[in-house]
Amino acid sequence: MSKTSRQHLIARLLAEHSVASQQQLVDLLSDAGVTATRATVSRDLDGLGAVKVRVPGGSTVYAIPEHPTERIAPEEHLRRVMGDWVADVGSSGNLAVVRTPPGSAHVVASALDRAGLPEVLGTVAGDDSLIVVATDGTAGSDLAERLRDLAGLSR
Repeated sequence: MSKTSRQHLIARLLAEHSVASQQQLVDLLSDAGVTATRATVSRDLDGLGAVKVRVPGGSTVYAIPEHPTERIAPEEHLRRVMGDWVADVGSSGNLAVVRTPPGSAHVVASALDRAGLPEVLGTVAGDDSLIVVATDGTAGSDLAERLRDLAGLSR
């Protein structure tokens, strides 16, 4: 399993379970058929920006904080997300279609929505693909080229 796929699984596990320790996360990954050491899990949690948060009852669990929607995410964050998660980009009319690994489209859509790109009106994410709607005056093919560039994909 690739690092990107493993981190996606970790993000999903953190959303579905109250994970209080790295060992618990290693065990959940193992239950999902993924072998990982605590050191690997530690690096993945750091890479995902996971933090420990207090939950009702006083215990702490890992969570991945959302960026505030009103705050513009820096372009280097967008480039990293696009480079890690985007497999292909196509276009039609005023739309760009972005393909990702299964279950990852929301990660890219969220990064695009927070990036504040002037040519992006919004996104609609499915499981492994998302539609990016271009603003008036921007062709889908131009938007697709910009997204390919951000993802480090060549045409």
